[in-house]
Amino acid sequence: MLAILEAIVLGIVEGITEWLPISSTGHMILFYQLFRIDTTEAFWSMFLVVIQFGAILAVIVEFFKKLWPFHRKRPKAQGIYQYVSRPRMILWMKIIVSCIPAAVIGLPLDDWLDAHLFNSITVAVMLILYGVLFIIVENRNQGRKPVTAKLTEITWKQAVIIGLFQCLALIPGTSRSGATILGAILIGLSRKTASEYTFFLAIPVMFGASLLKLIKFGSFTGSELGALLVGMVVAFFVSLLAIRFLMNYIRNHDFKAFGWYRIVLGAVVLICTAVGVF
Repeated sequence: MLAILEAIVLGIVEGITEWLPISSTGHMILFYQLFRIDTTEAFWSMFLVVIQFGAILAVIVEFFKKLWPFHRKRPKAQGIYQYVSRPRMILWMKIIVSCIPAAVIGLPLDDWLDAHLFNSITVAVMLILYGVLFIIVENRNQGRKPVTAKLTEITWKQAVIIGLFQCLALIPGTSRSGATILGAILIGLSRKTASEYTFFLAIPVMFGASLLKLIKFGSFTGSELGALLVGMVVAFFVSLLAIRFLMNYIRNHDFKAFGWYRIVLGAVVLICTAVGVF
């Protein structure tokens, strides 16, 4: 059974890697294979996804004022109260549009992906591939002014394109945040806007994925439920720190450092696989 200490460590790994573009699922798979965690395949498959719920709550707490569309505000020029923020409602509609491609492609392939691609070789190749792409895209964008600098400026077309890029993250090692940030930057979003939109997009995507895994898994033992709750709580607090770190970091830096990290880690994983460590 997954020990509480292991759940704490996995919560830390999830919280750090979920929001940085370095693949949380990839790191969790590598951790599982490296330390030979003693648990059932069914529970691990569920835990790997549902622990992300703690990370989702961190986004909601951190960006609540930007996300919550309901309020009670009296406009200066009118004597009536407004209860819905139109820009925020439109933003949520665009987020839902961005979720559709991953739902259409991911739901039918969920079991197949678990069976065939959740391994160290796939993770290593994707880490290296997208690490190289981050470096190429950032070099290409040097000196270029973003077309879209605010969340409210994101177009419906951009929302669809970002949703298509998110589908790439169905392959472990890609990184959901990495794929969507990369795609958003390519189509003209600023790093800050791309990162925030990626965070918001995670809420319905990860909530839906978590719910699907919970339904498939069924009932819990007391130990399983305890380990899952501990992992989610730790992931929540660590995610708050990771989100704040990334938003501060990208004010004066690009994503190339994450690209190099991915390349180095991917190369190490390939070597470890070749010598039988994984």
